[in-house]
Amino acid sequence: MQPGYQAPQPQQINNNMTMSIVAIFFFWPLAIPAIINASKVNGLLQQGDYAGAQAAAAESKKWSKWALIVGIVWFVIVIVCCALGGLAGIMGADTSTSSY
Repeated sequence: MQPGYQAPQPQQINNNMTMSIVAIFFFWPLAIPAIINASKVNGLLQQGDYAGAQAAAAESKKWSKWALIVGIVWFVIVIVCCALGGLAGIMGADTSTSSY
C-alpha cells in the first residue's frame, strides 16, 4: 500500500432491524423472515457482498411492510367487529321487559 492511501469505506446499508422488530408487534409470522434477513445484512457487508446485503435489506423491508400492513388491517377489522357487535348488543337490548 502506498502512504496516504485509504481503502474505500464500505457502503452503509440500512438493515431495517428496527422496523422488523416493530413489525413483531403487528403480525409476528411475517416479521420473523424480516428479522432473519435484517440480521444477515451486516455480515454480508463485512464479507464485501454488497449486492447480497442490499438484497437481504430489501427482503427485510418487504417482509416488515407486509407484517405492518396485515397487522394494521387485522386491528381495524377487530375494532370494527367489536364496534358492530357492541352496537348490535345495544340496539337489540330490550331492558323494559322481563322474562321472569
